[in-house]
Amino acid sequence: MTKNAIESKSKTWNPWHGCHKLSAGCKHCYVYRGDSKRGIDSSIVTKTKSFDLPALKKRNGEYKIPPGTLVYTCFTSDFFLEDADEWRTEAWEMIRTRNDLNFMIITKRIDRLQASLPDDWGDGYDHVTICCTVENQDRADYRLPIYKTAPVKHKIIICEPLLERIDLTPYNIGSWIEQVVAGGESGNEARPCDFDWIMTLHDICEEQNVSFWFKQTGAKFMKDGKLYSINYRQQHSQARKAGINFSTE
Repeated sequence: MTKNAIESKSKTWNPWHGCHKLSAGCKHCYVYRGDSKRGIDSSIVTKTKSFDLPALKKRNGEYKIPPGTLVYTCFTSDFFLEDADEWRTEAWEMIRTRNDLNFMIITKRIDRLQASLPDDWGDGYDHVTICCTVENQDRADYRLPIYKTAPVKHKIIICEPLLERIDLTPYNIGSWIEQVVAGGESGNEARPCDFDWIMTLHDICEEQNVSFWFKQTGAKFMKDGKLYSINYRQQHSQARKAGINFSTE
């Protein structure tokens, strides 16, 4: 699922809400940050009122989510979270039925993938992209060997929030990854992201012919040794101005 697809018509579907912080990238989680303003405990995982959104129909019998829509799936939790095991089978059934949609799932729990797949998954559903997040070298070295062999047809590596330079060279990404997405951390407590780290990822993608998307600078951005504070409204536009995105399509 490349940047062009991401920019097409889209819908967010959060079948459950809440999560448990797992690794360094979770420290300043945007879900926790948003929930705290509303007095919500993000560590309590609950099934949402929009659980059956993909299956909902209008009075005329058409689905409320039209065919061809990109569905951002479970973006206020993790689809493979243990707490959601009892609901996931039904969620997979809706995903299976709506093969006219494109579902995008981002996870830090790629090690739970095999135990969480439906019986008919095989080597993956054509209309499902499962993205693996790696925020530092430690998580890349743990998650990517699992991800590389995982039965998923569409794979994207998400390096966000990027917390340090990550070397993807050992993983020969050109043979199995469709895209790498990179970005800094948002929020008042954001840790700095260095443009040199972004370019390290860009260069390996260029070398191995993998699409690359510099999604956002984050709130604290280093370039040429200088630290910049970037307003949240400008974090995406400033990333675009770098002019380093490219697609292999």
